[in-house]
Amino acid sequence: MPHFGDTSGLRRPADSYDTIIVGAGIIGLAVAREVLARRPGSRVLVVEREDAAARHQSSHNSGVIHAGVYYAPGSLKARLCVDGAARLYGFCERRAVAVKRVGKLIIARDEHELPALEEIGRRANANGVAGMRRLDAGGLREIEPHAIGVAALHSPNTAIVDFADVCARLADDLGAAGGDLRFGWEVARVAAGARSIRLRSAAGDEAEGARAVFCAGLWSDRLAVLAGADPDPRIVPFRGGYLRLAPRRRALVRGLIYPVPDPRLPFLGVHLTPRVDGDVLLGPSALLVGARDAYALSTLRAADVRDTLAWPGTWRMMARWWRTGIGELRLAASREAFAAQASRYVPALRGEDLLPGFGGVRAQAVARDGRLVDDFLLCATPRAIHVRNAPSPAATSSLALAARIADAADAI
Repeated sequence: MPHFGDTSGLRRPADSYDTIIVGAGIIGLAVAREVLARRPGSRVLVVEREDAAARHQSSHNSGVIHAGVYYAPGSLKARLCVDGAARLYGFCERRAVAVKRVGKLIIARDEHELPALEEIGRRANANGVAGMRRLDAGGLREIEPHAIGVAALHSPNTAIVDFADVCARLADDLGAAGGDLRFGWEVARVAAGARSIRLRSAAGDEAEGARAVFCAGLWSDRLAVLAGADPDPRIVPFRGGYLRLAPRRRALVRGLIYPVPDPRLPFLGVHLTPRVDGDVLLGPSALLVGARDAYALSTLRAADVRDTLAWPGTWRMMARWWRTGIGELRLAASREAFAAQASRYVPALRGEDLLPGFGGVRAQAVARDGRLVDDFLLCATPRAIHVRNAPSPAATSSLALAARIADAADAI
């Protein structure tokens, strides 16, 4: 790792800040808001490689405010999701961001899924999720008349929101509090010293701060390594593909309809999700792809392919989950396969009811041993904190997670 005394190539005068935050997604913007709330009047800079905020995971998602149902008790996800949801509801109310508490059903299709459903209920209770209740087949149809199953859990406090709108309001708050936000600022070099850290952009601009917080999402591992961190874990991109229900069929779904997930995987499976704009999504799939911005399946980037295939954890992961991968390929290739998955819960759905949707790319951290990292993960390098893994429910948890990140930054 270069130290501050190594100034080769760092020749332009650097702008000076108290805190520099890398990444203008929901986590980076939330951290900036938290830092300015704790230290009013401090100089805070947020730099973003794209030409606007929330260009990646923060705007390419299902828009669900999770209640904290699934997560292992004691994990950061469990602790921060419930707290984060409460903070987010308050923020949205104050900032006039539209939120709809449509509720969620987690449906067991047959008796074989009942033990897993019971475990989800146990976790929800341990995590302090309010209002959860168990329903039989008749009870679930009262909530979702077109759905079927032998039992379900109902989470009435699960909601939907447009997280891009949340990010826009966070950016407004950043500006109102005196923070700076720069777009088209891709970090190319990191140099840390005893009292400060200096960042250089790909265009040669520089910024110096007492500390830096890296919330770089899909590029978090590369920037962490650039700053001197261990390369384990590595980000491996998974594309989540969504389809939409035709408007004439939206009445088939009232709220969120989810399967009982495989507890071994950090993905929740194909579900049905109303949106605040009236759309109803089906998805996502979870397909390993060849670029960290593969919003189209055809997008390939040599550096991203190389990083994925050179990582031993990728091959160990694929060796373990190849059968699941074949199923995801089928979903990505066939609208009928998507419809078949969804019709297990809403039998009236057919392939002709589905329209093209959109794709999002999940920054999934994969450990060297092939393990899919399933919790929020932070690490430190000199003068810096790095968010190494922030999967769902990171958007829901963003304000609570930002407080934890700010705690870590305050220790620098």
